Amino acid sequence: METGAGWQILKPLILLCAGLCVAACSAARPDTLGLKDGRLAPCPSSPNCVSSQSPPGDHTHFAEPLGFTGTAAEARRRLLAVLETMPRVKIVQADERYIRAEFTSAIFRFVDDVEFLVDEPGNVIHVRSASRVGYSDLGVNRKRVDKIRRLFEASGIGKP
Repeated sequence: METGAGWQILKPLILLCAGLCVAACSAARPDTLGLKDGRLAPCPSSPNCVSSQSPPGDHTHFAEPLGFTGTAAEARRRLLAVLETMPRVKIVQADERYIRAEFTSAIFRFVDDVEFLVDEPGNVIHVRSASRVGYSDLGVNRKRVDKIRRLFEASGIGKP
């Protein structure tokens, strides 16, 4: 392959990667984050979000909440400890009932927003994990929530 032909193939890929990096770094924090009427925001129609407050029949978006025994305060502390062990996570807000963290991907620096709502009467912690940019996340948010659930259950507070 000629050097010029190789460059013609690589140039669009390099531009695409650069564009993705710029888009990831410039993605603004969504204004839909936080609690609205005591609930996490619903997922958009795109498949880059999972939430335990989506309808259970919504196989694209629904994820099981984290179940716990013991007190809500203990479960909250345990969840924060789990989050602190995970790579590239920044805990942005940690209130009594609500926790918000930002996870940043290793290569392209995409930011995903992960929110938790401690539901003491239900003995669950609701979770919502969503990408800031793009349409599909290739299952990253679901895998993240599943990993958080496994670590949380292994930490001693699992489903009742």
